[in-house]
Amino acid sequence: MEEIEIMERLTKMEERSKSNTHRLDRLERVTNEIHTMSNTMIQLVEEVKHTNETVGSLDAKVERMGSRVDSMEKLPADDIRAYRRTAVAAIISAMAGAVAAGILSMAINYI
Repeated sequence: MEEIEIMERLTKMEERSKSNTHRLDRLERVTNEIHTMSNTMIQLVEEVKHTNETVGSLDAKVERMGSRVDSMEKLPADDIRAYRRTAVAAIISAMAGAVAAGILSMAINYI
């Protein structure tokens, strides 16, 4: 090989080397940005996990509160039923007592 050919090849290699260096510099910035984004995604995933756990525990609490509210809502209806039964029993007892008193009164008057 002649000296001119070697110089031309060397010049081409240097140009190629500069081009590759620029490309690597750009890729390094992109790689760093991807690394930063990856770390951010990991943090976001951890926060989402924590949020899901919190929501899960809140769901359980809401479910327990719902069952307690249901039982509290049933109490007035149960009380009304008990009062109604007591009133009906009192009316029937009063009527039975009145009928019994009437029968006794008629029996006493008849004797």
